Amino acid sequence: MRIALIAPPFIPVPPRRYGGTELFIGHLAEGLKQNGIDVVVYANGDSTVNVEVKSLYPESEWPLKGEIFGSLKDVNHTTWAMADAARDCDIIHLNNAPGLASTRFVDQPVVYTVHHPHEPALSDFYSYFPQVHYVAISDFQSSLEAMPHCTAIHHGIHLSDYRLQPNKQPYLSFIGRLAPVKGPHLAIEVAKKTGLPLKIAGEIQPMYKSYFESEIKPQLDGRFIEYIGEADLAAKNELLGNSMAMLFPIQWDEPFGLVMIEAMACGTPVIALKRGSVPEVVRGGVSGFVCESVEQMVNCVRDLSISPLLVHEYARDNFSVEVMTRKYLELYESICAIETPMELTSTDALSLLTEPGAAAA
Repeated sequence: MRIALIAPPFIPVPPRRYGGTELFIGHLAEGLKQNGIDVVVYANGDSTVNVEVKSLYPESEWPLKGEIFGSLKDVNHTTWAMADAARDCDIIHLNNAPGLASTRFVDQPVVYTVHHPHEPALSDFYSYFPQVHYVAISDFQSSLEAMPHCTAIHHGIHLSDYRLQPNKQPYLSFIGRLAPVKGPHLAIEVAKKTGLPLKIAGEIQPMYKSYFESEIKPQLDGRFIEYIGEADLAAKNELLGNSMAMLFPIQWDEPFGLVMIEAMACGTPVIALKRGSVPEVVRGGVSGFVCESVEQMVNCVRDLSISPLLVHEYARDNFSVEVMTRKYLELYESICAIETPMELTSTDALSLLTEPGAAAA
């Protein structure tokens, strides 16, 4: 079996910093290779994933210089990748919406992982391609869509990239974009009500700079409420691993939330508000708590008594790259079994020839 994984052309696989989709593709590609699958990744030339890589554009481009030119680049890259993959791949696995339009021109079965949140315009676009095998990244996300072929498979991470830290320090953590929908202002509220320091990491995007300046920056004192900037893998291990708990006061229906499983991989429980996929990812009393309100989050922090080892084991058993890869392999194999025509035996052929009307046909 040869699988083509098509990434957008803007960020390398795996990403150097930002890039959830590209991180997923890198993990899945290497997981498939470890299972003996022949895999090719279509991405930009800066990609370093340890499988065969094909590129139309030699370099990354992020952030995009302009929406129109970015869209043209995406379409050019993806149509080229689809045409190339159709020559020798058994399954084409897309990860960017524009590629769906090209499925009209290939005979291979196509898998599409839905990385975007639910939007009516996207759902309408998906409806034009009912033959595609869609993968939602949570049951919650799947419940919002109406595609005839849709399977939910959670993301997975390399547990070996994260350090289990059994001995925690008396502070809380928050990692995420510093945007209202992520709720960092609520994380600060929880910290103040519990009396525990809070360390914040995340990107300050230009569109949310005013929110940061008015709601977050005035709260920062470098001691009790501290902003440490964006966090790479090493910083995440340090910040999450030593933290008593990671706060996830999400204010929108996020389809997954990778940082939750990163925290759990470090043995750090997640205390989150009940939105989107949170109830699927966090198991109450095992890997954290799912809360209805900020006040309930405060109470959970005060009564926190979850074993870091059990939190880590929960992440290992449910959200590892190995688990994710196995589920994608099962999907690929089931698709091939459906899509591959069965060879007729001589008995089958004879029965067809002797059916009424066969001679006339």
